[in-house]
Amino acid sequence: MNKIILTFTLILITIQSFALKILIPMDETQTNHLKAYGVCYAILEKGMSAEWLLNYRGGSFLSDYNQDIATMCRLRNVKFEQIADGAANQILTEISRNDVNMEQIKLEKAPKIAVYAPKTYKPWDDAVMLVLTYAEIPYTVVYDEEILTGELSKYDWLHVHHEDFTGQFGKFYAMYKNAPWYINQVKEFTALAQKMGFSKVSQLKLAVAKTMKDFVGEGGFMFAMCSATDSFDIALSAEGVDICQPMFDGDGIDPDCQKKLDFNKTFAFKDFKLEIDPNIYEYSNIDATRTRQVGQNDDVFTLFDFSAKWDPVPTMLVQNHEAVINGFMGQTTAYRKELIKSSVLILGENKSLNEARYIHGEYGKGTWTWYAGHDPEDYVHYVGDPKTDLDVHPNSPGYRLILNNVLFPAAKKKKMKT
Repeated sequence: MNKIILTFTLILITIQSFALKILIPMDETQTNHLKAYGVCYAILEKGMSAEWLLNYRGGSFLSDYNQDIATMCRLRNVKFEQIADGAANQILTEISRNDVNMEQIKLEKAPKIAVYAPKTYKPWDDAVMLVLTYAEIPYTVVYDEEILTGELSKYDWLHVHHEDFTGQFGKFYAMYKNAPWYINQVKEFTALAQKMGFSKVSQLKLAVAKTMKDFVGEGGFMFAMCSATDSFDIALSAEGVDICQPMFDGDGIDPDCQKKLDFNKTFAFKDFKLEIDPNIYEYSNIDATRTRQVGQNDDVFTLFDFSAKWDPVPTMLVQNHEAVINGFMGQTTAYRKELIKSSVLILGENKSLNEARYIHGEYGKGTWTWYAGHDPEDYVHYVGDPKTDLDVHPNSPGYRLILNNVLFPAAKKKKMKT
């Protein structure tokens, strides 16, 4: 009997020693960081789970071996390593040590993704749509009608493209008021507002912003870039106040609009001053685009180093193979730190310029993350510029920050400590 037990034990040990895991490294050895996120998403879509190894080799992914996943990695030029259970356990043991700044986060379910954008937009009009398409992560485009008829409840994660929630049509008036695309956009947005029962575009956009705010409050994850970030807060703060000049909404601005702003309604910003001149391509002084003094070669921001074991949420959001990220401009390029609420967590900053580029906060049961700038691999992007070719930038650290946010909702909630 003892011999039988010993033989059975040896068989079990032999089987276990040949069990395999897939490790997708996310350090500088990775051949395609961006598509690696898509592979991890596909693992979750197949009903499997994955481990996000925070601060281990750039935030690597670990999962049970699956031949389909291995084939997918090869087809997408994503580097992976087949390792035995024993080697995987050694990695997890190292990560669990109290004296190392690493953590193991279980990813359980592929989040359902919505992108808020006009249906006429193409994927390359927006950095998030572009990288989701490149990484082969599925998403659904929604706009005002879907938002206001309750469609957000179907999704876990919402991205907002470069929207103007103030109803000033992006403040493109001075430069593009005679351009056919601008004229058509004004007609399109005005018609949509009237269809939805609003007399002004600003009223429609405020209703949409408030619905998105409720989505976050009920446990949703919201991510926005460029002008969608500050115009969102401006619209919320100006509820019931006319901040639009006549060329935008047909009637005069409230002369006391600045005094009537309510900063208690905003997510991120406080004490900002509105830019009411319709000929200035700016919403407020939240953004530092027009006053910052820095050349492209020196325009960078640094990611903060958080405690993976005690602050896994911000640690997930800053996972990267580089700590210093090249800056990039947009209508909203950088946030003045003195106008950011004390409750907001700054994830990336340019300390010498006293500006933040990447910020995060909580509201109700959910979270929001704002990322300044238009395109992480196009320093100055103008209307009509060609799309960024991500095949040229498969290891973009700036784009990695976007994809960190996409996987963030998949994390096992009981591991989240903030």
